[in-house]
Amino acid sequence: MVRRFYGLPSLNALAAFEAAARHLSLTRASTELNVTAGAVSKQVKALEEELGCSLFIRLHRALQLTLEGEALYHSLKETFERLALNLQEIRRTGKVRIVSIGTTNAFAQHWLMPRLGDFWNAHQDIIIDHMISDRAQDLFRADVDLRVRYGNGLWPNESTHKLFDDVIIAAASPSYASQHKVKLPRDLSAHPLLSVEGTDWTWTTWPEFLRANEAPHKRLSVRRFNSYVIALQAAQDGQGLVLGWRNLIKPLLDRRKLVQVTSAEMAAPGSFYICWNSNSALSREALVLRDFLLSHVT
Repeated sequence: MVRRFYGLPSLNALAAFEAAARHLSLTRASTELNVTAGAVSKQVKALEEELGCSLFIRLHRALQLTLEGEALYHSLKETFERLALNLQEIRRTGKVRIVSIGTTNAFAQHWLMPRLGDFWNAHQDIIIDHMISDRAQDLFRADVDLRVRYGNGLWPNESTHKLFDDVIIAAASPSYASQHKVKLPRDLSAHPLLSVEGTDWTWTTWPEFLRANEAPHKRLSVRRFNSYVIALQAAQDGQGLVLGWRNLIKPLLDRRKLVQVTSAEMAAPGSFYICWNSNSALSREALVLRDFLLSHVT
């Protein structure tokens, strides 16, 4: 006979007995263990032979524990429960902790990514999954913990924290601004205007901006984009003027990829918010990321 280090019977036999004792049924134990009832019966009989006593009283289509069987079952139950808790704790502490955040391409590129280096340095045990899309519906997938939205912050079933308000300006590349006469708000309408339309109807367009600054807003030369990132790139390439949410495009302004042209500006009708489903509690990792972003608003 093989001598095991702890002097225990076969672990397969103990598992088969514990399941049979818990269910008081070989059939139900076999279903749980994904083996045949005959295989469970064989394991239990082998265990009884090794222990030298009966563990069950076998009735017609039923099992009843003997005193020895009762004592062994309670000992195994307590041991297996304690082992299960220990394994659960090991899985929990050893598991990679993930939080997901959904943003538009422009927000991810110009606001979020420049700040995440500090987050990764401070929280190396948390991995961030990104859902980056300019389609609003993509940000509402069930696996997205947090999302950044632009608007008034009053959305059904959404909890919100304001990240920042913004101011809208007219911007162009430095070379375009130096080569063209764009001094006063009324000069704007004579230039190619790069406009983002069709993806988010809360997004301010050139006619709204020009009206707010009492500038001509008819017969405009508008090039339309469905991506703010591409519109910003076109402006950097000297293809015209673009509306800039100043806090959002601050990295481009700081590096003089874009410059403000004229004094024309308007308060953005919407603000940027970090949001999550109000019917679901945030994980600890999501709370850490949310609070980090709120603390890094400048």
